[in-house]
Order: sequence, then structure tokens, then C-alpha cells
Amino acid sequence: MDVQNQSFASEFILLGLSDRVELRTPLFFLFLAMYVLTVTGNILTVVAIQSNAHLSSTPMYFFLRCLSLVDVAFTSNIIPTMLLSLHIGHGKAGAISYTGCLIQMYIFLVLGNMDSYVLAAMAIDRYVAICNPLQYTKIMSHRLCLLLLAGSCLVSHLHSLVQTVLLSRLTFCASANMVPHFFCDIQPLLKLSCSDNSINELVGITADFIVIMTPFLCVVISYIHILVTILKIPSTRGKWKAFSTCGSHLTVVTLFYGSVAWVYFRPLSSYAAVKDQVASIVYTVLIPMFNPFIYSLRNTKMQVALKRMVWRRKM
Repeated sequence: MDVQNQSFASEFILLGLSDRVELRTPLFFLFLAMYVLTVTGNILTVVAIQSNAHLSSTPMYFFLRCLSLVDVAFTSNIIPTMLLSLHIGHGKAGAISYTGCLIQMYIFLVLGNMDSYVLAAMAIDRYVAICNPLQYTKIMSHRLCLLLLAGSCLVSHLHSLVQTVLLSRLTFCASANMVPHFFCDIQPLLKLSCSDNSINELVGITADFIVIMTPFLCVVISYIHILVTILKIPSTRGKWKAFSTCGSHLTVVTLFYGSVAWVYFRPLSSYAAVKDQVASIVYTVLIPMFNPFIYSLRNTKMQVALKRMVWRRKM
């Protein structure tokens, strides 16, 4: 496309979830309730772990605390903008500057990748605890936990930096600055570009595949070994309890990686705004809301820690 006589976009308009006026209020209160539940559940998890010296020094709860903090930041980067757009309507409420859009996308990619890698680290932790319990303390040392966390941060920032720099090289015309999404994401922005984005698409799919599939394979391999070990448990009750816990974890992981794969592992030509927004809601809203209840608040030790914390507050 000839862009010599075009003016370039200095801001984008996020169109949000729906342009139907009658749906804005119900959607606003629905997502507000989900956001409050997400923040409350994850903050409770962090506070309960932090207030218990034994839990805070255990690798499993170290990763749970990291997951909760990442989830709070992850949703807070996206949902407030969505709520503002639903409350006020389109137009200036959904306006975001070009720089602000790139920053939001960068933060989104960093935190989304960290979510993925922390889930993988938790799966590895459970694998060692169940399949090699005698060596658990030695293998899952505090140093290894910090290295896993540092590695996830490094990979997440590098991936996000590559994607953001590639996107910043594209041209966006002022006549096409309407983003059919509720936050600045790679796919809808690439669709808006009025310059050649073939390199972005190729590098993007390749990088996404490597960065996302690596933790996914770690999760799958870890849980295969865990399930094999569980099948060897002689007690039927013990098997059922272990299967119940692993089943809920695998459900969350499947929803997370399945929705991410749907959005990012398809060619740009097959991008569908409505379907991709639904898939995006799964990993940006639903999964962070479910995580504290699936991984933390159902846990007996976490429940005891919360009760002790409440009792201390009352005293």
C-alpha cells in the first residue's frame, strides 16, 4: 500500500467487548465482580503464605505466591481499561496512545509468559515431590527456585522485547486505528498495519511456538510421570485424592494453553475478532480468577494458615 500521502496513527481506539449499549452495564458488573474476586483471592493467597514462616520457605508455596502476584498484575494491566470502556462507552474512553498501546502489550506479554513458566515450575515441583519425595528438599532448593524464577523473567522479557520492537517498525494509518479488541494484543494490531507484516507474522508464530510450547511440554511430561506414580498407589482413596488434585490442575493448564494456542498459533489471515476475544477472556480473566481457588485456597495447609491469620487479627 502506498502510504506516502497517509497520516499516521498517534493513538488507537479499543473497541472493547461489545458495541451494543444494552450489554455494557451487565458486562461491566460481571467483569468487575470477576476482577474483585481475582484480586481478593490472589492477595489472600500471598498474605496467607507470607504470614506463615513454614509455608513461605516451601518451594511449592514460593511458586504459588509468585503465581498470585503475577496474576494480580496481569489482570490489572487489562481489566481496568476494559471496565472503563464498558462504563463510559467507546470513543475517548477506549482511546490509548501509540506508546501506551506498545507498553500495555509489552507488559501483557511479559506477565502472560511468566504465568506460563510459573505453572511449568509448579508442575516440576509436584513431579519431584510425588515421584522423588526422598530427594525433594535437596533437588528443589531455594537456589533452584530462584533460578527458575529468574529464567522465566529473562525469557519473558526477551520474547516481549522482540515482539514489541518488531511491531514498532510497522506503519499504522490514522484512517484505520480501530482495534477490535479490549486490549492491545499482537494479532489485532498486525491486522491494522498498512505496511508489510510478513516478517512479524513469521517471527511471531515461531517465537510464540518455542516460548509457549517449552513450558507446556514441561507440564505434560511432569504430569505423565505423576499419573504413572499415582497408579502405583495401593490405596483407592489415595489414588482418588491424587487424581482429583491433578485433574483440577490439568483442567486449568489445558484451558490456559488451549486458549493461548487458539489465538497465537494460527495464521493472521484466520484471525476472527469475536472468537479470539472469547479465547482471550479465558486466559486473561478466567484463569487468573480460578488459579487461587484451584491451587491455593482448596489446600488444607492454606486454609489453616488463613484461619490462623484471621484469628491473630481478631486477637
